[in-house]
Amino acid sequence: MLCDPGRWVYSAIVDRPRLTLPNDARLALWVVSNHEFYELDPPLRNVRRPWPRVQPDTLAYGYRDYGNRVGVWRVMDVLDRYGIRASISLNVALCDHHPEITEASLERGWEFYCHGIYNTRYLFEMPEAEERAVIEDCIETVVRETGRRPAGWLSPALTNTERTLDLLAEYRFTYTCDLFHDDQPFPVRVKSGRLISIPYTLELNDVIVYNSFLYTGRHYGEMIRDQFDVLYREGAESARVMCISLHPYLVGQPNKLHALDQALAHITSHEGVWLATGEEIAAWYLECCYDEVARAVGHE
Repeated sequence: MLCDPGRWVYSAIVDRPRLTLPNDARLALWVVSNHEFYELDPPLRNVRRPWPRVQPDTLAYGYRDYGNRVGVWRVMDVLDRYGIRASISLNVALCDHHPEITEASLERGWEFYCHGIYNTRYLFEMPEAEERAVIEDCIETVVRETGRRPAGWLSPALTNTERTLDLLAEYRFTYTCDLFHDDQPFPVRVKSGRLISIPYTLELNDVIVYNSFLYTGRHYGEMIRDQFDVLYREGAESARVMCISLHPYLVGQPNKLHALDQALAHITSHEGVWLATGEEIAAWYLECCYDEVARAVGHE
């Protein structure tokens, strides 16, 4: 029988304590650049196949390889134009396969957080020892490459097990992107320690917009602006967090990049917008908001 996992308390956003961002900003914007590596012929698990077609799927592999060869450099140029430091959702194997991307990201002061080892290796059905090994590999690689311990986690291809959130807290991650349930950060129930969710997006995730909704670049740009306008207005009452989730093999295509450029121009023309990383948002929330919200909503 399926049941509520009890990981978070229901809390209407209108009934919570007012959240105040640094410098009284209305909205925290964080941009996620998914730096991923897909294997041509990955190992198979029973629940979900890495590629929809018969392996090796050279078409799908080559399409995604475009992001690391071409698209990511376009994304970097656009974000540089608006002074935005991205948070990298990192398949850590990318550091070995494409160290040039890691080096360019470090030069920009981008945040590195964990997104598994390969995006073709899922956590579904993974035994605990193996899942721990994946998490430890991710941490060790980010520390080796950046000198800093990662603060955040997004499971590879949005897969996880019933124990993932508890393990993240045990390994001292401060935030997860695996929950898509709010426009503000929120405490997550774990066996020990503290863990929060921060808003990650499916609505503005370019994979969903282009591959599921089948929208054009123009529509994507409109969606980003519309989302911002609503959250910015609501943020006058209590702060909101907005995420734009990008995959360079999609948004980095020549016919799609202009939509992102225009949308960022619109957002950055407004005052009261905090251009932050996921780690910075999590640190603010844990220091300034967590205790008050936890008491108010009955989080235990």
